[in-house]
Amino acid sequence: MKVSNGPKQPFHRRLLSLFLTILVAYLLVLAFVRMFESRLIFFPNYPGRLDADWHPRGLNVEDVWLTASDGVKLHAWWIPDNKARFTFLAFHGNASNVANRAPTYEFLHGTHVNVFALEYRGYGRSEGKPSEVGVYRDAEAAYEYLVNSKGIDRKAIISYGQSLGTAVATHLATHRQVAGVVLEAPFPSASRVAHKVFWFLPGVSLLVRGHFDTQTWLKEIRAPILIVHCNQDPVIPFQFGQEVYAAALPPKNFLQINGYCHEESSLIAPTQYRTALQQFLINL
Repeated sequence: MKVSNGPKQPFHRRLLSLFLTILVAYLLVLAFVRMFESRLIFFPNYPGRLDADWHPRGLNVEDVWLTASDGVKLHAWWIPDNKARFTFLAFHGNASNVANRAPTYEFLHGTHVNVFALEYRGYGRSEGKPSEVGVYRDAEAAYEYLVNSKGIDRKAIISYGQSLGTAVATHLATHRQVAGVVLEAPFPSASRVAHKVFWFLPGVSLLVRGHFDTQTWLKEIRAPILIVHCNQDPVIPFQFGQEVYAAALPPKNFLQINGYCHEESSLIAPTQYRTALQQFLINL
């Protein structure tokens, strides 16, 4: 004798129930991404906020303290060169601090330029909490410090950025006069990165509040631009660098570094990079 377990739910209702479950889960994930967007963009404490050597040999580093327009106290490195014609205002990539990038600044300094390496709010020894608007304010504060406190000619400042810092460097160059812009491992915009990282979440790029719209800002910059990108970049696809280059106005140059690297172009191909950089500066 068969025992009935009750009426079986129609197939279309089970299908609808499954669809609603998936939809709710999807919306919850999108909400999570939106709520914690800032934490998904900025990594000031990875691997350690103050890790690395803060007194690197071979670099005449001077600690500088400045204040952003909203009162946040910022830390930076001033690395002077007596023969300098240009000053690189350097904006580092995501995670870690300026001390962790000492080899990069040593490379730049080797081309006989001054280097002013800014520490974003919430990073390293700087105070505050990172945000998109905040890092733009930090960049402007660093620029004004160079002009007003160091007496650097606006036409002698190179806005230089790596990875996340490329958006900061580009944004600054749209609002302040600079001699040139150097972008290492750039990306077109925050929405393009979100689309790549969260490829499994259709529509996520439409929910991203952050802009970091390098591709659009470049259309306003008349200063010469040098873009550097590793063809095997594990973080920012090489294609992104090509898209950024396509958006830039001339005069512009693109340096392809063959190898597996992200912010390490100057370490894996120092001669190639130095030659391109020196030629870029000669033409300014």
